[in-house]
Amino acid sequence: MRLRSYLEFLSYVKTLEELWDAHAKQMAYFGFDRLLYGYTSYRTATSLGDPEDFVILTNHDKSYIDGFLHSGLYFHAPMLHWALEHEGAGSWKMIADMLTSETMTPQEHRVYDFNASHGVTAGYTVSFTSISARTKGAISLCARKGMTQNEVDEVWEKHGRDILLMNNVAHLKILTLPYVAPNRALTRRQREALQWVGDGKTTQDIAILMGLTTATVEKHLRLAREALSVETTAQAVLKAALHNQIFIMEA
Repeated sequence: MRLRSYLEFLSYVKTLEELWDAHAKQMAYFGFDRLLYGYTSYRTATSLGDPEDFVILTNHDKSYIDGFLHSGLYFHAPMLHWALEHEGAGSWKMIADMLTSETMTPQEHRVYDFNASHGVTAGYTVSFTSISARTKGAISLCARKGMTQNEVDEVWEKHGRDILLMNNVAHLKILTLPYVAPNRALTRRQREALQWVGDGKTTQDIAILMGLTTATVEKHLRLAREALSVETTAQAVLKAALHNQIFIMEA
């Protein structure tokens, strides 16, 4: 799709699945056929939070994601470090510069070797603007195998502003769409109970509104806390809201 058509599509898309499928195809048109999007609302000075709470969208193969994300390699990735300190687009040329200047740490070199073994060698990283110290989002745009970084930089020189705009708008749209982390989906009743808590209702109020006993309401709230892996109902309301799992239109 051309830029205008794609932005119109993003304006009306209603699911992450539709958005991600279209975005992957759009980026592949420019030569970026493997993407890894990540967003956290739980960043601190020393951590990005629990990886199970990240919003992760990718079309990399499972072996790459298992090694890079699930084994924790991502935390030492040079371009992630760059993204945490910058906003905008960064060429992976800086990785080659780190190798040349011998400024890469052993942990970063391990990430580099792992990426090279999977053909993840050329591309760009886009770091999105954050409005809170607790949040951070970025996307890795990996060029198709065989493309050199010089070729990627030439593509960016010609189309970079459009690519950056597409990714920025896609990111903003992702933040508005429901995201269900693995094993953390809420049932309709759990969502409804949390919504009433968010509206300031007591357990007794919620029981009347939902036509249930207070014990059943308490059970729904307990199961919601367990599903979201939090200790308090207030935390459950916050986490569910951050992932757009409550106060949403039913399909």
